[in-house]
Order: sequence, then structure tokens, then C-alpha cells
Amino acid sequence: MLRGRTVVVGVSGGIAAYKSCELVRRLKEGGASVIVVMTSAAAEFVTPLTFETLSGNPVVRDLWKRPRGAPDVPPAAAKKMRGNVAHVDVAEAADCLVIAPATADLIARLAQGVAPDALTTVALACRAPLVICPAMDLEMWKHAATRANVRTLAARGAMIVGPAEGALASGLTGAGRMVEVPEILEAVEHALERRGSLAGARVLVSAGRTEEAIDPVRVLTNRSSGRMGFALAEAARDRGADVTLVAGEASVEPPQGVTLVRVTSAREMERAISAAAPQADFVLMTAAVSDYRPIRARAEKIKRDASTFTLELAPNPDILARIAAARRPGQVFVGFALETSSGAKNARAKLEKKGIDLVVLNAPGDSLGRETNRVTLIDRRSSEDLPVLAKREVAERILDRVVALRGRTPKRAARPGARRARGRR
Repeated sequence: MLRGRTVVVGVSGGIAAYKSCELVRRLKEGGASVIVVMTSAAAEFVTPLTFETLSGNPVVRDLWKRPRGAPDVPPAAAKKMRGNVAHVDVAEAADCLVIAPATADLIARLAQGVAPDALTTVALACRAPLVICPAMDLEMWKHAATRANVRTLAARGAMIVGPAEGALASGLTGAGRMVEVPEILEAVEHALERRGSLAGARVLVSAGRTEEAIDPVRVLTNRSSGRMGFALAEAARDRGADVTLVAGEASVEPPQGVTLVRVTSAREMERAISAAAPQADFVLMTAAVSDYRPIRARAEKIKRDASTFTLELAPNPDILARIAAARRPGQVFVGFALETSSGAKNARAKLEKKGIDLVVLNAPGDSLGRETNRVTLIDRRSSEDLPVLAKREVAERILDRVVALRGRTPKRAARPGARRARGRR
């Protein structure tokens, strides 16, 4: 998994920096090319010469001075390194960026997109998977600002590994220790495994909510924010897929780098999905589509001049059932089921009725309008309950499953410990 890959190790200023020496050594033993990027504070704990000796490459630690000599990286990475700007070259060459340790200060800068030094600049320029290993004192980890920053990074797709609990440098005991090197290696390998797992695949995602006009002002709609569908589209894009995103109204901006088709009503979504589905390898239907529409939308705004008002509704098309019925061999279809009762039973009935491969079950209180979600993945053979995770990580877990359903995934590494949210930037 590591052989032929370029792993950039970011080191910030914490006592746990000594563990990063072992991390670099183990990455090299696994066959990776390693480039270390340090903050000035990190150099107070471990000298750059130590990391240069262990990695066999110059250390990047200054925005203004180029490191001595060109790094030893695989030919594919070397082609991306134009030799003009060191931090850009390193960001382009990276197959994975792992920051260990990541202090509270560094996490805050990453969350805010502030880049005053070489490490944060590399992180801002890097499109490779980002693995963050927090290390700080107990109260710093518990602080609301730190937790908010971690949630922000997880929502963007960063993999948060740790922290572990134990004795801290301050003398306190609790969460704040950087996890041990084997767990970090496991996370890096998992991030690398995900990257490129959909290279060349065509992925169709529906997202957001539809709106059905009642009059020129009012609509029938629902509370879907679009976050889950947009996270899926972004995660599929980052795995190398060619993504078409058919999106209704949403509360957040759609991701860049996908083919975006905007729609409003259920029938508009049906036309767009029906046109794109035959070419797709994976069809992920996350959109909250209105089940009914007004039989006739009023041409004028309805006045409140009566004590009651009757609205006649007609059913909208079942988009997923229609496109799944016309599926070609090899396609994988995923539906979402939002249930308020008998969730597993209804989700499995949906799986069978629509003839699809996977249903993602959730409940309104766990998903609508939130940045996190708690879902159950139900296919024809099994059911897996996931914990509360950032929606980007939920997206990654769904994509892990659909790739496996198509038989295109190698044996996965076991997931590292419980206190994390994984993904890709």
C-alpha cells in the first residue's frame, strides 16, 4: 500500500514530535517516499537534521528559502514538482498529508484557512487525503473552540485520528496524547486505499430538495439541506470519479469539480436523472423528492380570504424505481430511506421493491439540517449500523460499501479507533 507513494509528514510544535521520528522511519520501511514539513516551533523539539536523516529528503520549513536539493520521490510525483515554489511542489507531489502532532494552534489555523508558514501553506494547497493526529493538553482538547475546529476539518473530509487518553506532559491525565505510530500508519494506509478507488468510474448523485409550485410565491418542499448528497459527490470526485450531480434546492453550496445539473421540481429531476443514469456506473439517490405535487399551480398568489383552503395533489414519479428497472449489468444503485418508525423493515422493503443494491437508512432527528448523520447501511446480505459521523465520513463509508458491492475493492485495513472522522480533503 505504501510502496511507490509519496507521504508528506507535517510536524508541529508539541512534545509528541518525537513520535514523528518513528512514523517517518516506519513509512520509509513500508516503501513510501517521505517529505517532512516542519513549523518553527517543531524545530524546538526535534531538529530538522533528524528528519532529513530519517527521510532521506530535505526538510521544508521556510516559505522563503528552498530546501537544499530535490527530494527523492517516485517519477509520477517528480513530474508534478516544477521546481518553482517548494510548498506547492510538495503539495502537488503528495499522495497523503499526515500531520502528527497537530497542536490546537495548528488545528485552528487549518480550520480557518490561515497559512503563515510552510506547513499550513502546504495543507492549504494540497488536494491529497489529510490525516490529522491531535496532541495537546486536556483542557485545550476539551475547549469548545478546538472541538468546533475539529468538526470543521472533519466535515471537509479530514481524517481525525485520536487523541488517545493517558498521562500528559502537564501532569494531567485524560484525552490529549497523540496516538501511537501503528494507528497512524493504519490511518494513512486506509486513506491511500480510498484515494483512486473510483478512478475512471462515472457516478451520478441526486441531492437537495425538490419544490412544487402552489402559486407564484408558495411551494411544497421539505427540510433537506443537500449536505449529504453534496458530501457524496465531493467524496466520489476525490476518489477519481467523473461525477454528475443533479441538485435541487439546497442550503449549502455544491462542490466544485463536478458536472452540476440544477433542477427545481420532481419532474425536472426525473428528466435529468433519466438522461444521465444509463451512462453511470454508480447511481446514488440522496435527493429528498416531493412525493406529491399540486394538480394545478395557481397563476396568481392565493389570497387569505377563506377560513379553509383545499389543495389537490397528484403523485410524483418514483424516479429511483424507474431508472433501476432499466439498469444495465454492472451498475450499482443506492437509495436513501428517511423513516420515523419501523425503519429497518421499511428500508429493506424499499430495497426489494425498487430492485436496488443498497439502502441508507436514517431518521429526521439524526440528519435533517445537521452536519452529522447516523445511518444504517442495508444491502441484500447484511446490515451495518454506523455511529454519528460527519456527513463527509458517512459518504466515505457509503462509497466503501458500493465499491465493494461492485467487487472492485482490495482487502481493507481495519478501521483505527473510535474517536475519529475520516475522509479526504
